[in-house]
Amino acid sequence: MHVCITLRFAGTRYHGFQVQKNALSVCEVLQNALESLYGVRPPVKGCSRTDSGVHALGYCVSYTQPKPIPPRKLPLAVNRFLPDDVRVTEAHRVPEDFHARYSAKSKEYIYRIHNSAVADPFQNGLCWRFPGPLDAGRMERAAQYLVGKHDFVSFMSSGSDIADTVRTVYFAHVRREGDDITFHVCADGYLYNMVRILAGTLCEAGAGRLDPAEIPAILESRDRSRAGPTLPAKGLFLKCVEYDL
Repeated sequence: MHVCITLRFAGTRYHGFQVQKNALSVCEVLQNALESLYGVRPPVKGCSRTDSGVHALGYCVSYTQPKPIPPRKLPLAVNRFLPDDVRVTEAHRVPEDFHARYSAKSKEYIYRIHNSAVADPFQNGLCWRFPGPLDAGRMERAAQYLVGKHDFVSFMSSGSDIADTVRTVYFAHVRREGDDITFHVCADGYLYNMVRILAGTLCEAGAGRLDPAEIPAILESRDRSRAGPTLPAKGLFLKCVEYDL
């Protein structure tokens, strides 16, 4: 039986999802748990590569079960063998040709910013703190220029060998609640560090160092140096993945 499971994890102590030779990854602890459950170590397919320290509210993984366990029982069965910072929240049976990454139609991310001169100890490792003033309205105006089909190479870190840098952003919003600002974006795919660079660019707009109306020119320039900084991974969460099932 081919299944897709959904994970929530705090990525603080992990070096991303993908297995690493000399560092702990979410995939490693998941496969350890699956091996304890099934007695064999099944190969798994993750929905996305994640950087060290990135978190997830709805990360999807597909694999073929070595032994049949009903999907409704699978989360509790796997969770018995997982550390406290990783949890399976749901499981579904999927077609044999389903792939958690390549079958995805869209992915949503959020980036959390604590806009305060004083750090919040209850959010340590789960957001990035910006101590100066940020105008969320300016950030929201800048975010609207990102919506649509564009070449996002200006918002991609070096080191990627991806040739096609065109992506479609379905929506992008910035919202403030008290001292907390959240950037929420949904797209059909992302480039290397794209969300973290988008968030950094919006912060430049919010801080008054960038006119929101400059975003189209930054997109057209295809010049990484014109966009904002790459914000730290600790504020980034993969919110959910959508499939046609």
